[in-house]
Amino acid sequence: MKYPLVISCRALPAVATLLIIALQIPGARAQNAGAPNAPSACARDSGGVTTPRGFCATVFADNIGHARQLVVAPNGVVYVNTWSGRYYKNDTPPPGGFLVALKDTKGDGHADVIECFGETVATGGHGGTGIALYKGALFAEINDRIVRYPLTDSEIAPKGEPETVVSGLPLTGDHPMHPFAIDAAGDLFVDVGSATNACQDKNRMPQSPGIEPCAELETRAGIWRYDANKTDQRFSPAERFATGLRNGEGISFDATGRIFATQHGRDQLYENWPRLYKPEQGHDLPAEELVWLERGADYGWPACYFDNDQQKLVLAPEYGGDGGKKVGVCAQKQAPVAFFPAHWAPNDMKIYNGSQFPQPYRGGAFIAFHGSWNRAPAPQGGYNVVFQPLADGKASGPFVVFADGFAGAFKDPSQAAHRPSGLAVGPDGALYVSDDRRGRIWRISFEGGPEIAGIEAAPAPASSARSVAGPGDATPPEGIHPNAGAEVAALSPPPGATADEVALGERIFKGEVGGATCAGCHGADGAGSSVGADLTSGKWLWGDGSLKDITRTIVDGVPQPKEHTSAMPPMGGAKLSEAEVNAAAAYVWALGHRN
Repeated sequence: MKYPLVISCRALPAVATLLIIALQIPGARAQNAGAPNAPSACARDSGGVTTPRGFCATVFADNIGHARQLVVAPNGVVYVNTWSGRYYKNDTPPPGGFLVALKDTKGDGHADVIECFGETVATGGHGGTGIALYKGALFAEINDRIVRYPLTDSEIAPKGEPETVVSGLPLTGDHPMHPFAIDAAGDLFVDVGSATNACQDKNRMPQSPGIEPCAELETRAGIWRYDANKTDQRFSPAERFATGLRNGEGISFDATGRIFATQHGRDQLYENWPRLYKPEQGHDLPAEELVWLERGADYGWPACYFDNDQQKLVLAPEYGGDGGKKVGVCAQKQAPVAFFPAHWAPNDMKIYNGSQFPQPYRGGAFIAFHGSWNRAPAPQGGYNVVFQPLADGKASGPFVVFADGFAGAFKDPSQAAHRPSGLAVGPDGALYVSDDRRGRIWRISFEGGPEIAGIEAAPAPASSARSVAGPGDATPPEGIHPNAGAEVAALSPPPGATADEVALGERIFKGEVGGATCAGCHGADGAGSSVGADLTSGKWLWGDGSLKDITRTIVDGVPQPKEHTSAMPPMGGAKLSEAEVNAAAAYVWALGHRN
């Protein structure tokens, strides 16, 4: 394979590079070997990603850091913003600036010139998500600011110092990222996500009521508007453009200038309100949304959520809801123009205004779904790019999965090979997709002919991803979790516990017994994610690692996490017996003491 695996400004250790190659080769070989579901239009290596007939996915770049959103300049240079911090278990970022410029000078579909620039760890940078181009300048989020770099035709990466356009953007809470978009008039629309899940008195804790009124809405959970032509603007409540959006990461404009945004739906309906919801409603509700942004509009959060079964906004339990029957104030909130399965996590969206793709795709929305962590014990979902057709600002048909296979063998936050995060349309109409797990960039082009006349779904990957199974799933645990039987057999039980308790604890942890959701936050392998600690490292945040302290943490929960983005309700929101709690604690102890 001729992926650009190592680059000068972000060189990876050889061991990491070899690991990535080992993870990716099987999927690529399966497709090249003529698997029945493999796309036929593209003879080049797709890096495991499948696309509809006539489309071709190729790896444009690799290993550039935790790549979030991206943009492509008229001269073909791809600019990517990368991020660091607790969302990536506070790992060490690659060397160089957090902004990356990439160009394919040979015309072979791979970036051969790659330059890093901008703030570094040494200068206090943590990277960011948002990035855009306007009037010959590159705009990028870094920490709490949006800055502007002038660009010249003679350079790929800007050499000068940036100007600050907006500063003081909130960095606390559950959603500290600031994606943004700039329209032709220079209006800069910034997503400022909520600090909490549902504006509860105690975030993500069972039975905790919503704060009334939700003061958080003054400075969070909406879209703010600034002027891209000005510098030294300061964040304040006065610039709020729209409200009630829990986290609107994907913002884009159609050809008429209409503004659309995605919304991440809230979490933990069942886990926090088990008297009102069934377990399956916890992972199947509420919908992810695509909304038409209008000045002054209210899209409902936190008082409302969109019920994808009833296809309407209903009252949230924190604000007097009764499990989906009451509507109340939600009748006056603005509903989405399209909706999608729960907890898929729409991290970016682009309206396709290019001309390369066939006519049915033009004016519709491509959405990058980062993939779920909180559908446990049901299988996780997302980890794909979908296409939603639109006409006159409304959905004109059902969505289809346009690109799939990013996760590889496992749809799980800690085990997925790649997680789609950003989208961009190049000047030639090709679609670029970023991955914030291992820093890969794909380029998807159309190489078919007039026989491709309609919208089609991507075929299933040659090796379909598996994920955590829920009750009733016919697939045995050994078919879902890698080396499940061997893994638990190799664990030593804590003093006073038995191997059978550890084995039961594994089943509880992975959602096969008791309805527990441990694997959703901590990963099916226990290695952690942005919302849950790594239980295999031997590092203990809430005690000394003793069985007693682990048991206490499970029973009491973690209302105020130290290093992660999500609180943990008591018993993870499940109803576990004393014996099940003891078994889960024994399994966690065994994971953390295996060495």
